[in-house]
Amino acid sequence: MAQTKSNERISFASIKSQLEYPDFLDIQLKSFEDFFQLETKSEDRENEGLFKVFSENFPISDTRNNFVLEFLDYFVDPPRYVLDECIERGLTFSVPLKARLKLYCTDPEHEDFETIVQDVYLGTIPYMTPRGTFVIMVRKEYVYRNYTVLQGYSLDKVTMQMELNYILPE
Repeated sequence: MAQTKSNERISFASIKSQLEYPDFLDIQLKSFEDFFQLETKSEDRENEGLFKVFSENFPISDTRNNFVLEFLDYFVDPPRYVLDECIERGLTFSVPLKARLKLYCTDPEHEDFETIVQDVYLGTIPYMTPRGTFVIMVRKEYVYRNYTVLQGYSLDKVTMQMELNYILPE
């Protein structure tokens, strides 16, 4: 005998207890704050996020271990332009990242070398807006024989190498 299937539908609309969703924006903002640890004093920073990246890559020494470059701290300056101005000008909303580094010599033959502690500009890092988004403008355009040429990069999945591409719109 063949069994018959019931075509009766089940409605979940009558379920009274609904799960409360977490505040996803707050999670995103908190994650970004934890990565930068800007509100934390440098001596109280935990070994996570940007601090962990620096800690894992320093100290750096030369091939003979005569000179050592040591990471002390990092800090971020305020953004150069406000968010609205970045959008208007087509710029990335970013902050300058600087690190305090110490260069010293371990070779006794260079006893006249003085230890140098200096703040070094490392570049800019995209900064999260209060809405949890990034404003990144990376489009480079120029005119070539009445065509607008857009330059960009792509990853070749076979060779795993970055390729420079030009898009010529019709």
